[in-house]
Amino acid sequence: MYSIKHLFHINASKEKVLEALTTIKGLANWWTTQTTSDSKAGGIIQFRFGDMGGPDMKVKEIKPNESVTWECVGGPEDWIGHIFSFQLDTAANKTRVGFEQSGWKETDDFYASCNFSWGRYMESLRQLCQTGKGEAFGSEGYRK
Repeated sequence: MYSIKHLFHINASKEKVLEALTTIKGLANWWTTQTTSDSKAGGIIQFRFGDMGGPDMKVKEIKPNESVTWECVGGPEDWIGHIFSFQLDTAANKTRVGFEQSGWKETDDFYASCNFSWGRYMESLRQLCQTGKGEAFGSEGYRK
């Protein structure tokens, strides 16, 4: 199995980053504006990207100021069963975020496209936490 991984720093508190990862408002401001449902542990979050559809993520675990873990339970067939995790710690007075999407069977074109897109959305998460404005899919600032 293969994983997509990103490691980066955000000049904001872990609490602020956790809020962006665990609330519908936060998620809708950095990933996709079409985010609905239940972002609490055990809930299902629905992420939609216009006509392209999108994943349903079960919130497996939230450890305050430490980590958030989701499992894809609906959406793109290649994502079903994948685990998505965000690990938070502090380094150089910033929040260090380790992101991983695990469960890939191969590193094909879809994997490459998702890897590129995750890098873009991780930057959107950083911008949201640092400036108050991300570039979520469907937002005014979203670059196609």
